[in-house]
Amino acid sequence: MSNLKFYINSKSETAARTEIETRGFKLIVDEPAELGGTNKAPNPVEYILAGYAGCINVVAHLTAKELNIDVKDLQIDIEGDLNPARLFGTSYTERAGYKNINVILKTKNKIDEVLKTKWLQEIENRCPVNDNLRNPTPIQFSLN
Repeated sequence: MSNLKFYINSKSETAARTEIETRGFKLIVDEPAELGGTNKAPNPVEYILAGYAGCINVVAHLTAKELNIDVKDLQIDIEGDLNPARLFGTSYTERAGYKNINVILKTKNKIDEVLKTKWLQEIENRCPVNDNLRNPTPIQFSLN
């Protein structure tokens, strides 16, 4: 299979609000009021967690089918801790991004420990968003 290319187009509406288009869909990114936004949409780091959950969902179902695991009630909860000091320029000792991310998958299905371990390993190994969060990805900025 050849590489897939994804893209977005973004337009700043205010200092805290952005409208984004991708494949005919419109997304709004906003900040909570305490961070200068209007709290009318998720912020960028919440979208990262949302995208991660969506990717895990797809890969979890794909791999569950391959492993003959019947999953009908999958729930994915994700939380991340972020220190905003670098974002606001008050300290540069820690990263700007998430310090850690915790992923909790829940299902009522009874899955033996060996199969559960195999399934989780497959999800972690094959989820593209997981790969991007765990590994450096070359990024190039330009301004025209």
